[in-house]
Amino acid sequence: MKYTQLGRTGLKVSRLVLGTMNFGPQTDEADSHAIMDAALDAGINFFDTANVYGWGENKGRTESIIGNWFAKGGDRRDKVVLATKVYGNMGADGEAWPNHDKLSALNIRRAVDASLQRLRTDHIDLYQFHHIDRNTSFDEIWQAIDVLVQQGKILYAGSSNFPGYKIAQANEAAARRGGTIGLVSEQCLYNLAERRAEMEVVPAARDYGLGVIPWSPLHGGLLGGVLKKQADSGRRASGRAADALADPVLRGRVEAYEALLDKHGLQPGEAALAWLLTRPGVTGPIVGPRTAEQLASALRAVELELSEEVLSGLDEIFPGPGPSPEAFAW
Repeated sequence: MKYTQLGRTGLKVSRLVLGTMNFGPQTDEADSHAIMDAALDAGINFFDTANVYGWGENKGRTESIIGNWFAKGGDRRDKVVLATKVYGNMGADGEAWPNHDKLSALNIRRAVDASLQRLRTDHIDLYQFHHIDRNTSFDEIWQAIDVLVQQGKILYAGSSNFPGYKIAQANEAAARRGGTIGLVSEQCLYNLAERRAEMEVVPAARDYGLGVIPWSPLHGGLLGGVLKKQADSGRRASGRAADALADPVLRGRVEAYEALLDKHGLQPGEAALAWLLTRPGVTGPIVGPRTAEQLASALRAVELELSEEVLSGLDEIFPGPGPSPEAFAW
């Protein structure tokens, strides 16, 4: 496994991030524990989750699965850089009860204690804001985070799904307060088929020293060889991939993408991950394996070096928007 610093921090993390969203809803606890063991054995030390994972009436289930895995011992917790998120409503029985969601100081305090209990640990390494909260000032948010850092409950704060201007606002507010490190990472939708983050999110993250953590690196399976899999098994795509394939232009790009990689003897999913690892500012993409085989495929991407010919071909098929303001002004 290869490692890098998380943004401007001294924290060393693996170039792949283990995403756990499938733990509970799609992967049972025993298999989830086996995947985490395999990831740790392979050198992945960066695990990502969220308080709402498990979804619906099972919100929090994913954190509990991870907590039960930590409780097995064997230095599991000490070896893991643990990231979770706060924002979604955690009210009992699906009730959207006031102050059980978003980023008020009250909810942050409540949510972090609940996550710590489910995760069966005394601290969270990276506490991430899952979405922007338009009704809460960053002064209030940082006041709450400062208290949690002082209490030893969290070490770093990060964002997820933030636009570039909110990254700037957050870190400027932190700088004004003094003594607050501010955001150290941004977790955003970023992959070959969805490169809009390159316009402003990635540049803002780089300028403020945030590590970029792409989620959905295969765009819901679209970049994982979806057309070949359909031809071989007859199984239709679903979710994000199905929506994308309904667009004839994007479908044509996926056809060209799979043909290019087939020509060079490359596996699409591995190539898509390897491409992200070449992008400036990227710490590591989040991989969410449902099986041990999917984890093994993701691990191969870390060692995969894409030729200039392949990189140029990928840029031709999936051109990025270019930097702002030129992307939309000139």
